[in-house]
Amino acid sequence: MDVRPPDPPLSDGVVSLRPWGEEGDVEAIAAACNDRAITEFLDQIPSPYTLEDARAYVEGSRRAWREGSMTNFAITEGGLAVGSIGVRWLDGLDDGVAEVGYWVAPHVRGRGLCTRALRLVSGWVLRDCGVARLQLRADEENVASKRVAEAAGFTREGVLRSSRYNARLDRRVDFVMYSLLPGEL
Repeated sequence: MDVRPPDPPLSDGVVSLRPWGEEGDVEAIAAACNDRAITEFLDQIPSPYTLEDARAYVEGSRRAWREGSMTNFAITEGGLAVGSIGVRWLDGLDDGVAEVGYWVAPHVRGRGLCTRALRLVSGWVLRDCGVARLQLRADEENVASKRVAEAAGFTREGVLRSSRYNARLDRRVDFVMYSLLPGEL
């Protein structure tokens, strides 16, 4: 899919979204991704998470933008990266379906920044990118992620039972499926 970063960057006056790659991003990613709450639910990331891992994430994000396969944004507050939100275009499904995922650093949790970022990226994807359905999956045990989805207006559709194995937690994961459609913005 041919998608370019929004110009100007998405912002609501409190948070802004921009592609990864600015000064300080690698350090912010490495610090956040060593947080237990992130590593538990994103078990595919290495632990401990190093600066080299963060550099690879930034480069992978740049490559995904170029290829049009995914759009990873830094969630910023006051110009500093405090989280990540990304949209992946789903191949093999009907055209116009994308999936969003997110995380925020521990020091900004509970302030609504992730919900703001999700609202911003959802509006952009559903209005400007031709997406007909934006979906997200949250581990049924990830209360914070489910709260973000619901606060941003996503509809809970059901549970994908035993959808994936999380080696770090040594359990099968039930994912709650949420969606948002253009008319629901």
